Amino acid sequence: MSEKIFVTKSYLPPQEEYIAYLNGIWERYHLTNQGPLVLELEQKLRQYLGLEHLHFSSNGTIVLQMALKALRITGEVITTPFSYCATSHAIAWENATPIFADIRKEDLCIDPDCIEALITPKTQAILATHVYGIPCQIERIEAIAKQHGLYVIYDAAHTFGVQYKGKSLLSYGDVSTCSFTRRKYSIRWKVA
Repeated sequence: MSEKIFVTKSYLPPQEEYIAYLNGIWERYHLTNQGPLVLELEQKLRQYLGLEHLHFSSNGTIVLQMALKALRITGEVITTPFSYCATSHAIAWENATPIFADIRKEDLCIDPDCIEALITPKTQAILATHVYGIPCQIERIEAIAKQHGLYVIYDAAHTFGVQYKGKSLLSYGDVSTCSFTRRKYSIRWKVA
């Protein structure tokens, strides 16, 4: 007989606590779409992260698409090839064109030195991914974007809880998106 060895183990709340939440849902019949539990979670996340604006959605791909749509991006978006496929897929699904800039070997984030050479009159945004809890070269990316009138979107799926210069990494860029996949949000770094 073999014994199961768990590499990772999900956290489960006490069963009584979980059942109390389920009973409340059954009483309200409000499961999704700005239900009271979602609104409570958003408020607690805003407080925890020190953010004024935060919207909870079903997954990280959808929020990337929402960001592109909200900013009316339909042209070229300079992004990184070193990210989950959803990053470039979201660009393509919103009828924009991903343009890939190389990454820095030091941190695997998009290389600002490679971004500027790729900017054309069709470029509308930079979509950079913070990798493994390590922030991109924020100041350099945002300076390039400002100089060329581009939006900055950060795929911050790996950086929930990361602080940069005393505030949430999610507060940088025009939009920052995040994910609650277990292997992602458990990464917590504090960067000077």
